Amino acid sequence: MTPTLHPGSLLTIDALPIPEVASILALTARLEHMPAAEKAKLLTSRRIALLFYESSTRTRTSFELAAKSLGAVTTLVSDKSSSIEKGESLKDTGLTLRALGAECIILRHPASGSSFVLARATGLPVLNAGDGMAQHPSQALLDLRTILTRLGLDTTTVHAKSLSGLTITITGDILHSRVARSNAMLLPRLGAKVLLCGPEPLLSEAALGLAEGLQITRDFNAALAQSQVVMMLRIQKERLAGLDLDLTHYIDHYQLNEARLATYAPRALVLHPGPMVRGLEISGEVADGPQSAILDQVTHGLAIRSALLVRALGAKA
Repeated sequence: MTPTLHPGSLLTIDALPIPEVASILALTARLEHMPAAEKAKLLTSRRIALLFYESSTRTRTSFELAAKSLGAVTTLVSDKSSSIEKGESLKDTGLTLRALGAECIILRHPASGSSFVLARATGLPVLNAGDGMAQHPSQALLDLRTILTRLGLDTTTVHAKSLSGLTITITGDILHSRVARSNAMLLPRLGAKVLLCGPEPLLSEAALGLAEGLQITRDFNAALAQSQVVMMLRIQKERLAGLDLDLTHYIDHYQLNEARLATYAPRALVLHPGPMVRGLEISGEVADGPQSAILDQVTHGLAIRSALLVRALGAKA
């Protein structure tokens, strides 16, 4: 019999009801205010496996540090140092980890839908740390918390109108971005107007059907002029094969640089999920400037992922 999905799993953001989003953010706040010694007892000796088929810096490290701060034992399994490179299936790797005592698996995988495969195969709580071009749910949650915090909004009682009146522009390689998809599924449900911005090769009109509250625009300057938040995405050069994209034209029309930001959005909050390509989608002056919340996103990522681990393993906090 195929195991059912564990209630502690987080596989996709669109399946997460707003009350559950609020619960995760409230738990995050409680954990942040908890003494370190008390926090370190929440997951004492619980076993967490990080199963990463793709390279990662921020996501992997923040999940690992979050787990250790909660007292958990972690093990990293990558495609370069395991039987994965010998052709072992995701299902068999997951079942092996479960047999070895893993109680939760954090998965990053190049195939969309892989987290569902693993969750169904093992019955364990699975946290999707990025699956192909589909989803990156913890990134959407940390982006939400960053926006709420930097704009002085309530982070503990989130509801369907928490972002009412806000316009958020997401610009860049939306075609290949699981970050864009997850944010586009979450932010409009909280009342935000979300503008998806980019050239045709990186942003198909079909993307407009993702959710209510989304609009597509090709005019980055016009989008900036009405936005309180702008999220820049990396141009994924490794995915551009066969696409008709002129990078010089892209920089001229879509790069977030100091002059463009000062002219069209002098007060807008700037986000980027990383890794950044300075000088391509964003300039170094903007990335390091006072409007940038890029490092705040990293900090909130550690906090959010701590809460997701506590939730996954059913600990009381």
